Amino acid sequence: MDIDTLYALRSSSGLPSHPAVFLVLLVLTWALHMIAVHVMLGSTALALTGAFSSNANWRRLTGPMLDTAKVAVSLAIVIGVAPLLFVQVIYDPFWYVSNVLSARWAIAFIVILLTAYWAMYHHYFVGKEGGSATSRWSLAVSLALLLVAGFIMHALTSQALRPELWMAWYAPEGHLETAGSGIHEFNLGRYLFFIVLAAPVTGAWLLGCRRYLDRREPRDAPYLDWIAALGNRLLTAGGFAALICYAAWMAALPESAAGFPVSFWSIAANASILLLIVIPALFRSASGGYGPFVTAAGVILVLATVREALRHRILFGTHGYELSTYAVNLDWYSNALFCLTFAGVGGFAIAYSVAIAWEAGKTPGIYTASPRVNRLGGFALAALIVWVAQYFFFGFLVITR
Repeated sequence: MDIDTLYALRSSSGLPSHPAVFLVLLVLTWALHMIAVHVMLGSTALALTGAFSSNANWRRLTGPMLDTAKVAVSLAIVIGVAPLLFVQVIYDPFWYVSNVLSARWAIAFIVILLTAYWAMYHHYFVGKEGGSATSRWSLAVSLALLLVAGFIMHALTSQALRPELWMAWYAPEGHLETAGSGIHEFNLGRYLFFIVLAAPVTGAWLLGCRRYLDRREPRDAPYLDWIAALGNRLLTAGGFAALICYAAWMAALPESAAGFPVSFWSIAANASILLLIVIPALFRSASGGYGPFVTAAGVILVLATVREALRHRILFGTHGYELSTYAVNLDWYSNALFCLTFAGVGGFAIAYSVAIAWEAGKTPGIYTASPRVNRLGGFALAALIVWVAQYFFFGFLVITR
């Protein structure tokens, strides 16, 4: 696929802001999305293990992990919208072609994700504390479907990076293939790498849970120590597994990414994975703490940057696709609306949720929100009301012009 054709596939309306803005937001929101995905997958796997286990500690862990999973899957879906939109904005020639080539899978992704969501809630409502065999298997189905949904996204992303093969996929041997039913490209090492990262990220999450629960359950030291030990094992074992999968990913890169495995970016990726492995020793985390999860989140941000550097290496280095040449038609309203929505509506809502969880964790027995937290909740509600009001105001303003 020549560069002129790729540029012709761009949106004729241009971008509402500079491409660098969307690129930074893409990396940041994708990292946040993946943190939620990793906690979702890890907590679901732990809840599933506990549901089938006869060990008292595992069965006790099932409920909290299921609570975590159902919140994490919601966050993963909501936050995941942002990087998906940013990809469509600056990499639209690649993303839309990939979706058309595997259209049935792109549509099936929504159905699969919904089914996984419903299956998880079936177990939550029917068998949260262990439940019947049917409810336990519904959780297994949920985890399996979440992995399938992840694979579809992985395949669509991989196909978008191979424009030189698009025509061969669309018209093999001169015959048009318009069904959109095929998966044409995937890198198993890459897919497993981002799945396996759920282990160390969830391990770091467990260390934070251990510290959090220590305030509410100070007398149950054996259970809390067991949680910390499990978190440390997941960090170490998961970190080594991620290192192996990363090597497999780099070994299977196409020729268009030649040299990337020994680049600065790849060295940074390896160093960040090694950091996950040494977190237990670095933080002396037998008693838990929040530092390991903050560090793990930082590692995911580094890996998100490395992932974007690889995409740039392939699309710019091999195919000559330059983001800086995208036409910009500055739209101050849409830029301001996004920033205020992200920081105002989202910021207040998240701050309110975190504040409640933080205070509740330090309060034995029944929790009553403090006046400060109540005021924060009022700000969150006010921000939402203002956002809805301006939406209709500017909408009617545009209609009447």
